[in-house]
Amino acid sequence: MAQRKTPRSHSRKEAKVPPVESKNGKRTEGGGDAGGGGGPKYSMFTWFVVLALLGVWSSVAVVYFDIVDYDSVIGKLKAYDTDGDGDFDVEDAKVLLGLREAEKPNVGDSPEKKTDVSQPADATSPETWTTEETRSAAVPLPPLVEEDFVPDDPRDSTHPYEDDVITIDTMGVLLEETLPEESVVTSGQYLTSSKLSQEAAEKPEPESEKLKETESITEETAEKQTQDKLQEKAKKKKPKLLNKFDKTIKAEIDAAEKLRKKGKVEEALRVFEALVQQYPQSPRARYGKAQAEDDVAEKLRSNDMLQRAINSYREAAELPDVTPDLLRAALKRRAERQQFLGRMRGSLATLEKLVQIFPDDVSLKNDLGVSHLLLGDNKGAKKVYEEVLEAAPGNGFAKVHYGFILKSENKIAESIPYLKEGLESGEPGTDDGRFYFHLGDALQRVGDDSAYHWYELGHRRGHFASVWQRSLYNVNGLKAQPWWTPTETGYTDLVKTLERNWRTIRDEALAVMDQNTGLFVPEEENLREKGEWGQYTLWQQGRKDGNSCQGVQKTCSLLERYTEATGCKRGQIKFSVMQPGTHVWPHTGPTNCRLRMHLGLVIPKHGCRIRCTNQTREWEEGKVLIFDDSFEHEVWQDADSYRLIFIVDVWHPELTKYQRQTLSAI
Repeated sequence: MAQRKTPRSHSRKEAKVPPVESKNGKRTEGGGDAGGGGGPKYSMFTWFVVLALLGVWSSVAVVYFDIVDYDSVIGKLKAYDTDGDGDFDVEDAKVLLGLREAEKPNVGDSPEKKTDVSQPADATSPETWTTEETRSAAVPLPPLVEEDFVPDDPRDSTHPYEDDVITIDTMGVLLEETLPEESVVTSGQYLTSSKLSQEAAEKPEPESEKLKETESITEETAEKQTQDKLQEKAKKKKPKLLNKFDKTIKAEIDAAEKLRKKGKVEEALRVFEALVQQYPQSPRARYGKAQAEDDVAEKLRSNDMLQRAINSYREAAELPDVTPDLLRAALKRRAERQQFLGRMRGSLATLEKLVQIFPDDVSLKNDLGVSHLLLGDNKGAKKVYEEVLEAAPGNGFAKVHYGFILKSENKIAESIPYLKEGLESGEPGTDDGRFYFHLGDALQRVGDDSAYHWYELGHRRGHFASVWQRSLYNVNGLKAQPWWTPTETGYTDLVKTLERNWRTIRDEALAVMDQNTGLFVPEEENLREKGEWGQYTLWQQGRKDGNSCQGVQKTCSLLERYTEATGCKRGQIKFSVMQPGTHVWPHTGPTNCRLRMHLGLVIPKHGCRIRCTNQTREWEEGKVLIFDDSFEHEVWQDADSYRLIFIVDVWHPELTKYQRQTLSAI
């Protein structure tokens, strides 16, 4: 390489003295006459060039005629391969000379999937994390994966970890709405809860200043935390993935790993499989095979291949003499992929094993707490996070999740400091729309108008479409407005059918109320501040709800031909009865993919009203109100008798047929 550099260096020096070309095209040094009797005057540089060129041709001859065993030399130099690319090159030389640092391979390095997480499941019900259409709660989930993998049937599993499994829906990637240039409303117009005066909302400047201060503090804290963590990460030692035996076959492992990192995943898998067959006791070869299977599963969208990877991760972790770093990386990745396939109990078992092996690793305990939450085991999760906070009182991840659990137990005031401090910590996993959602909701319920500062901050961070529209199950680009007319929706036929037959619908609902009052189930989403609110569901997630239509056959018959309603997998069709003295907290629905129709059936003359954003309206018997419940709304029932309405959710009119077919159910 030095021989090639010399001519380039020489040519740069020649540039200072323009060469003169002779008749045969050759260049001479200096400015003398090419045809002079004395001939050209050659400098020392010219002779140096000649010698250098002779050296180059000598090198070519040596390699070409196999005078030197090139492969054996390079093979020896591989011992100095510092960047893991399988050979010794300039970059490796720089490391040896101290001109740069050696690259550190990532533990468990495999292509990660950019994913969306599901919109909230019920924050208020400790028994389940499944999502309902009116829930204001949002569930903190770990990053899930793309929709292209379909959860396997848990009955197909034969591994003992998966003896008792449940599945979760991972279909339908949720596309977050792009951040609008401006919020739907201006700062200072947010205070519209019944406990907040409209006069306070008309003073935007102090609120705006307070908001900026809050955001500035939070961003500075987050930036500081990020810098601290980067410095801390830099101090960490290089993970040790090779045991003594693996070091003897490092060159072979590196060659296979190089193929995998270059995207030649099928070829890498074949090489790793050969290594495992040749060296069955090699944990690193088995781990590489698992990673390659993982990559192939992603490429082919194959659940079967992903299950193979899950099994291989376990096998790598169970081999003798596995290093602690490889053991941790293999089981952690196994737990993540089990969660991806919906094998929650299997993932929980894997994480429990990890925590037993590494009891001082707070991050693993945090993951274990999330795993409990995914199974609806809030009690188990609470115990885990209490242990974390006892050992690490400032852990922001544990704080936001612990605050979530307290809120689900309706310990609203107690949850606020944990949610707030967790968000302010800026730790990974805390800057999530669901935590902004819950903190704001908790503050609203205690009458603290700083809720909207957090909503605004969540909006600016890109978690909410606007301060008002705080749904998390969103499709990008859909028209967003709180109130709609029948013409704007395009569902005028459905609206006309409902309004023309409202008495029939009302009479069937009253008959069910009189004879089978037990069919009206109390609202279980903790949306009420006070009062009684019952619901009788006919369709749920695009399917009939059991035998509920038997009591109201005419009503169901009217709706059968309107698939925009009966086929709306992100909505419901139900009767809603609300008794006097009921107040429903301000809340938002989970998705922007639907609109909600309210048909008035029995409406008292005074005292019943609904607010959506900053507009309040009243129901009328026989008339349909249409609004987008992904925007904040609130309900009061201050009449002297009950209020009965019929709720029909429909797909957002701008969704395509394909989107309606493929979006996940809510």
